[in-house]
Amino acid sequence: MKKVINGKMYNTETAEELHHYWNGLGTSDFGNINEWLYRTAKGAYFIHGKGGPMTKYGVPVGNNGRGSGEKIDVLTKEEALEWLESHDGDDAIEEYFSDMIEDA
Repeated sequence: MKKVINGKMYNTETAEELHHYWNGLGTSDFGNINEWLYRTAKGAYFIHGKGGPMTKYGVPVGNNGRGSGEKIDVLTKEEALEWLESHDGDDAIEEYFSDMIEDA
């Protein structure tokens, strides 16, 4: 997926995928969510997300319906770290965000 946001191109085919999250629901489930965290060659972070009609990715269809959808959201480095922390991304945190974590 490609999307221009604030004059910058975000492209899942050219960016590096850092982590994938799936909520475990099948693609026919209205609550299904898949999200991928990417980093561009210039160091920008973004989420490419897809989801069913009852998720934040759902889109209006017809007069009162909803359908599955997808979108790209831009994140700061801090937001990307927070997303990884809440989506079981410990391996990616260690590999890409080691400068932002410390031992307890």
